[in-house]
Amino acid sequence: MLDRIKTLLGSDWTRTVDLIRSSLKSDIDLLDKTNASILSHGGKQMRPLIALLVARACSGKAPLPEDSIRFAAASELLHNATLLHDDVADSSSVRRGVPTVMSLLGGPASVLIGDFWLVKAMENILSSSEAGHKVIRIFAKTLSDLAEGEMLQLQKASSGDTTEEDYYRIIYSKTASLFEASGVSAAISVGASEAMVEAVREYCIDLGIAFQIKDDLLDYSGGDVVGKPVGVDLKEGKITLPLLGALSSVGKEEESRLRNMVTGAGSRPENVLELREFVFSHGGNEYASARLDEFVLKARAALDILPDSMEKDYLSEIAGFTARRDK
Repeated sequence: MLDRIKTLLGSDWTRTVDLIRSSLKSDIDLLDKTNASILSHGGKQMRPLIALLVARACSGKAPLPEDSIRFAAASELLHNATLLHDDVADSSSVRRGVPTVMSLLGGPASVLIGDFWLVKAMENILSSSEAGHKVIRIFAKTLSDLAEGEMLQLQKASSGDTTEEDYYRIIYSKTASLFEASGVSAAISVGASEAMVEAVREYCIDLGIAFQIKDDLLDYSGGDVVGKPVGVDLKEGKITLPLLGALSSVGKEEESRLRNMVTGAGSRPENVLELREFVFSHGGNEYASARLDEFVLKARAALDILPDSMEKDYLSEIAGFTARRDK
C-alpha cells in the first residue's frame, strides 16, 4: 500500500525525499555519512506520506505548493530526531534491524545528530513566508508534548501506578502529537477551511493513538508473528493497554502484586514471562484490540468532511493498515 501511495503522490513525494536529503547535507564527513546511513533505513515514512495525502485531499491540488513539501519534510526530520534521542534514553542498540547511532558512535553523538535533524526540521518550517509562524508553534507544542510524555512515562515506570488515563496521555504526547502536527500543518499549507483543519486534527490524533496501541500489542505478541522482540515494554517497567485491560479483570490485591512485578521485570525475566501469560489468559490483547478498532473507526469517520478523492481513500486505508500491520 505505501508504495502505491508514493506512486500516486509522484513528484510531490520525490520533492519531499529530495528536500529531506538536501537538508541534511554537511561537509563534516562523519555527520554526512551517518545521516546517509539513517536515511537508507528510513522505516515506513508514515508522517510525510500522511501530510502529503492530507494536503492534496483538502485542496485537490497537484503538484502541491512548496510549503506542503517543507512541512512534510519537517515532520520526518523531527520524527527521526526524536528516535535518535530516544535511543539514548532507552539505551537501544538496534532500531529497524540495524545498529543504532548510539551503539556505533555513543550517546553524545546520537544526541548531537538528533539535534542537527531537529534544527533542519525547524529551518524548513521557517522557510515558509506564508504559514511558518503558525506551523512553528504547532511543532513547538509537539516537542513539549514529547518531553512531557517521556517524563510521565519514566515517572510511572518507577511508581508502577499507570492508569488508563495516564496511558492515553503518554501515547498522545509521544506518538499522536507528531501525527497531529504533520496533518494539521499540511492542511494549513493549502489554506484548508477551519472545519477541514479540525477534521484532519481528529483523524491524525485517533490514527496516532491507534498506531501506538498496535505497537503495544506487538510487544506482547509480535514475536509469535514475525520474530519481533517481545516484552521490551515490561523490561522497561511500562504498563501499556494490554496489561491494563487484563488488570481490570482481577481484584485489588492481585493487581498490586502484578504491578510490583512490572517494576522488577527489568532484572527478573521470569516476571516478563508470567506477566505475558497473564495478559493472554485474562483477555488483555482482546481488550486493547477492541480499543484499537474504536480509534480506527473514529479516524475514518473524521474524514467524512473531506471531498471524495483517491487521497482521502488512502487516508482511510492507512487507518485500516494501522490495525492490520505486523511490524
